[in-house]
Amino acid sequence: MKENNNYALTVMMVFGTRPEAVKMAPLYLKLRETPGVRVLCAVTAQHRRMLDDVLSIFGITPDYDLDIMETGQSLSAITVKALSGMDALLETVRPDLILVHGDTSTAFAGALSAFYHKIRVGHVEAGLRTFDKYSPYPEEINRKLVGAIAGLHFCPTARNAANLRREGVTDGIYVTGNTVIDAMGFTVKPDYIFRDEALRTLPLNEGRLLLVTAHRRENYGEGLQNIFRALRTLLTRYEDLHVVYPVHPSPAVRGPAYELLGATPRAHLIDPLPADDMHNLMARAHLVLTDSGGLQEEAPALGRPVLVLRRETERPEAVEAGTVRMAGVAHDGIVTLTGQLLDDPSAYASMARAVNPYGDGRACERIVQAIFFEYGLTLSGPEPFMS
Repeated sequence: MKENNNYALTVMMVFGTRPEAVKMAPLYLKLRETPGVRVLCAVTAQHRRMLDDVLSIFGITPDYDLDIMETGQSLSAITVKALSGMDALLETVRPDLILVHGDTSTAFAGALSAFYHKIRVGHVEAGLRTFDKYSPYPEEINRKLVGAIAGLHFCPTARNAANLRREGVTDGIYVTGNTVIDAMGFTVKPDYIFRDEALRTLPLNEGRLLLVTAHRRENYGEGLQNIFRALRTLLTRYEDLHVVYPVHPSPAVRGPAYELLGATPRAHLIDPLPADDMHNLMARAHLVLTDSGGLQEEAPALGRPVLVLRRETERPEAVEAGTVRMAGVAHDGIVTLTGQLLDDPSAYASMARAVNPYGDGRACERIVQAIFFEYGLTLSGPEPFMS
């Protein structure tokens, strides 16, 4: 394959899960419309169906599809297959820059393969840390390893940039905001019609909607059981409450979810949603309970308070801004904190009105400008995002 014909720069984006795809899609579209850039898309399909949904929403056709997903695959298998597939690809394709996102095994394998081939790496959503290597697991170590390899670090916030500097990273750091805020400009619409049939039949306008996601590996077992029991308690106490829970396909999640919540009135357990359905469902929710990272950024952009079902977060900016509170994974803590927001309109309003610290919808613009500056194609880098 001939490289760089009529292009000043060839950029390859590598991702494989739904959250990565949501956050990389607007950047791909921005690069695709930028003169002088050839943008290539390589997917591992670490999450096959959920990834394909996002690609369809944003109209992206991958140039390369490694298709590594297998049922019940281990973390080692994901990494080995992604690394092997990327190695074969980079033997023939030589981009100027490879962009990976966040903290997945795909991101780590993509960055490591690029390093082996001496190709520069840019890390989108760089610098997030909990400082506990087993929580989130394996994400905390994945993102630290990517950070050690990358030459360009696109940090959502100034705190993320400071984390990198404390680790000895001095060059190539840019504070851009988070690309997920850009993505929501594509997906959230006031007249949106849900694609998922289950959502079209739910009583979303009756009472208050509690949107829940829970799937973290570190919550498997007792943590998830506590979460589900707490939801059951809340549904018993608040007769106007509806819980909508898109259940992750992992048997470690689905088993206890259906066992503890499946027969509970007003607990609506549904299959995972496409990104546009999820964003628009969030826009209609009263409150979000989640152990996801992305929802901590997305829901505040819609004025929805978030309770985090974890013991720590790599997104402390939201806690400080007041858009997020830590609920933990103990039954009583979840019930008490959720009850406060359901019972106290002023407490709810203070969270709903807080300013989202994660972006202004211009993260992709800043990243492209930073790339151009790094490659000598423009005279100045972007002004940093200020929350």
